[in-house]
Amino acid sequence: MTQTTKLNGDFLFVADPLETFKIQKDSTYVMMLALQARGARVHHCHPKDIEWESGQVVRARVLPITLKPRPANDAPKGMPWYEAGTPAVLALKDFTAVLMRKDPPFDTEYIYATYILERAEEAGTLIVNKPQSLRDCNEKLFTAWFPELTPTTIVTRKAEKIKAFRAQHGDVILKPLDGM
Repeated sequence: MTQTTKLNGDFLFVADPLETFKIQKDSTYVMMLALQARGARVHHCHPKDIEWESGQVVRARVLPITLKPRPANDAPKGMPWYEAGTPAVLALKDFTAVLMRKDPPFDTEYIYATYILERAEEAGTLIVNKPQSLRDCNEKLFTAWFPELTPTTIVTRKAEKIKAFRAQHGDVILKPLDGM
């Protein structure tokens, strides 16, 4: 029998609005559920909820949540998958870890959030993933450093090049650099 490690502590997920989660496929939901199952307390906030004032610790307006098990595929749409607690402004240093899980777009709000999270990281808060790495390693372009490990890829704004690439390779995946 496999033993599950118990976790005490509070984990903050900086993520998209909870009502936009697609829990049937969302890895952030699965991570939250796994932490909760191990005894951790789960909290949520948006990038815009993070704040820093000179000489102060980084804080965020957070929402504690209790997750419910994933509803079955035949469950009615819109079934609530979490219960919200009372929002509070808390110091990020008081969390066991802060997980940056915001989906694209990779916009200025996202970049600014990583700068503020970097202040918290420098003060000793465990931030997953490293804020500087989130800025430096764009999830779509970073593969260019590892061409031997990735499928044939093209990055272009030219429609005719995309059409030619598709004609050559058949079934392709097309993604914007700053979105999903």
